Amino acid sequence: MTSSSTLLHRLHQGPAPLVLVNAWDAGSARLLEQAGSPVIATSSAAMAWSLGHADGERLPRAELLAAVARIRRVISVPLTVDIERGYGATPAEVRAFAAELAALGVAGINIEDGLGADGLPVNPQVASERIAALRGLGLFINVRTDVFLAPITDAFDDALRRARLYVEAGADGIFVPGLGDLDGLARLARAIDKPINAYAGYPGAPSVQALAAAGVRRISLGCAPAQAAYGLLGRIAVQALQQGRFDELAGMNSVEAMNGLFA
Repeated sequence: MTSSSTLLHRLHQGPAPLVLVNAWDAGSARLLEQAGSPVIATSSAAMAWSLGHADGERLPRAELLAAVARIRRVISVPLTVDIERGYGATPAEVRAFAAELAALGVAGINIEDGLGADGLPVNPQVASERIAALRGLGLFINVRTDVFLAPITDAFDDALRRARLYVEAGADGIFVPGLGDLDGLARLARAIDKPINAYAGYPGAPSVQALAAAGVRRISLGCAPAQAAYGLLGRIAVQALQQGRFDELAGMNSVEAMNGLFA
């Protein structure tokens, strides 16, 4: 295990939760590091959008690897990369891709089970086999289950069953986007002896303090920071092109500050 991977594991143990404001390119990664983030985590959706692709493993592997290499080059803190379902048709292919990331100096990955074409959660055995294939690479394996994003009535029971299967397969952490209920998060944290990752990429999400009190050890904002940044750009464009004003540019970083990120 590399020193950055060891640090990433340790940061999940507290005392405070690990808060991840997800990045999508080298510039956003450096801004987050400058702001004090002890870890840089990518968002698969945001990275895909920034490179001209829709989310859902539509970003070619080579482009993803090149983007990761650019981020890794400019940061000095651990990097964890969202690889969606693993970028491989088989567990062996998923492992090979993760090994390429490890060779770039990546400390952790986020891998998901996902939903099928019918909108329902896929067979957890598929994810379990991919998780097991990632063992031994020295990566922090954060596993996301999408059951709370599906129209099912027994989501909590299904998520708990999957979490136990994934931990047995080798997961180091469990990510449950869609579960914003503090009581539910607390129940899951008590039942699973691994760090629980909550999603907080929306206005009105529970505070860091409230999530910590529920036993959450990792908090992700996902693609929300990119959505907010693109939303601001859209407002700048509308204001300039349709209103002839430039007030939305208030608060922008100076050229010197931006160049200083990469000095």
